[in-house]
Amino acid sequence: MALRMMLQTRFLSLRLQVRPFSSLYLPILEPSNDAESISKILLHHYNPFHAMESSLQLHGIALTPQLLHQTLLRLKHSTKIAFALFNYSKSLPSQPLTPTSYHLLIDLVAKVRQFDLAWQLIIEMDQSNLSPTPTTFLILIRRLISAGLTRQAIRAFDDIEGFTQTKTSDEDFCFLLDTLCKYGFVKVATEVFNKKKQGFLPDTKMYTILIYGWCKIGRIDMGEKFLKDMMGRGIEPNVVTYNVLLNGICRRASLHPEERFERTIRNAEKVFDEMRERGIEPDVTSFSIVLHVYSRSHKPELSLDKLALMKQKGICPSVATYTSVVKCLCSCGRLEDAEDLIGEMVRNGVSLSAATYNCFFKEYRGRKDADSALKLYKKMKEEGLCTPSMHTYNILVGMFLKLNRMGTVKDIWNDMRESGVGPDLDSYTMLIHGLCEKQKWREACQFFVEMIERGFLPRKVTFETLYRGLIQSDMLRTWRRLKKKLDEESITFGSEFQNYHLKPYRR
Repeated sequence: MALRMMLQTRFLSLRLQVRPFSSLYLPILEPSNDAESISKILLHHYNPFHAMESSLQLHGIALTPQLLHQTLLRLKHSTKIAFALFNYSKSLPSQPLTPTSYHLLIDLVAKVRQFDLAWQLIIEMDQSNLSPTPTTFLILIRRLISAGLTRQAIRAFDDIEGFTQTKTSDEDFCFLLDTLCKYGFVKVATEVFNKKKQGFLPDTKMYTILIYGWCKIGRIDMGEKFLKDMMGRGIEPNVVTYNVLLNGICRRASLHPEERFERTIRNAEKVFDEMRERGIEPDVTSFSIVLHVYSRSHKPELSLDKLALMKQKGICPSVATYTSVVKCLCSCGRLEDAEDLIGEMVRNGVSLSAATYNCFFKEYRGRKDADSALKLYKKMKEEGLCTPSMHTYNILVGMFLKLNRMGTVKDIWNDMRESGVGPDLDSYTMLIHGLCEKQKWREACQFFVEMIERGFLPRKVTFETLYRGLIQSDMLRTWRRLKKKLDEESITFGSEFQNYHLKPYRR
């Protein structure tokens, strides 16, 4: 999954030069001892029934805008605490609030689907003379689309000009189309494009986004239709356009039996030929897409041969390229060859990624080789090879849950917390379900409550699994206490929580 996400990021959003969400003028995590101290104080000592200022004033901390931003970033998995800190900052004589502060909090609350609160913050910005900008709305739009609320997202896009008194740009329009396509709403994106394109200037970027969207849902025919349409309008495709089409042809193609694999490679070569006919040379991404096909087909020799061909043509493999080959070698049980390739990456100055190491962890998980997984994990941490990703932690937590190594699960979970990477909704869901399977109800309830307090709305299946398990185990009183906690928090989750009606369970 992590490899696929990394490849999609490189192959598809692909230097489209569409403004990515991460660069919507939001700050990034930077080293800050004060921010680390504040976040740890709040995470360990926050009490919703006592004033926040008591814990902060005891440590003599003065909030500046930069410090507030960095602290909010560190509280991204604890929305309630982040919101409490934000409200506390309003009471300070010298308020550290800026438009960026609001943008960060809007992103945090919208991520956990508290959209009413996000709108309240936008209105509050307007009333506080911190005028909302198109960026404010694009942050919200991205989160609305990710939640499947496309109509609300389009209405929010239409509200930009009224709220900000700023005309939406071609770049803003591209962002809307790109986000719709990224989350699979390509038909909606096409309707929006056809309806609004008169107000914008269609170009290679917009068409490439739509080609990407249709290819993403497996409609290669529609992707090719848009390619012909753009060329018919005199708009020239570029290498990114062809890479998007190439990836569409290869990404979901069935590769078994052998005839399907060969057909996919032939179709890919046709795209290469058309690129060259138009004077466009395939680049590292083009080759990486085909390499990923070899990887999926478990053809290590062809993968290594294609990698060698790239080098002969003077094309430097990227981390995604190497990771495809590493994944292929690992899945075929050739771990030593994969380790040699890691060494080559280091020698060539290619930065290692967590996705590369996840290939090894997945193979160890399949083999139930706990010792090798732990050895590699410790090596990653101690030698600073790269920071484990959320997916890395989730693979390891899931693996050791299955092996009933609860002490190791606890250690990895604590590492994940301390690193600031997580846990996220998937982490909590996996851990709670794993504890329920082992009938560790006390621990499951503990993490369930913690999950809610951090602002994550558990999935309905998690509610039902815990509910049935507690009733079957004659722990009705525990469920009642848990249900009371849920009812107390229902305001936080708004209307979405109201849909979670649990039917009485009959044993």
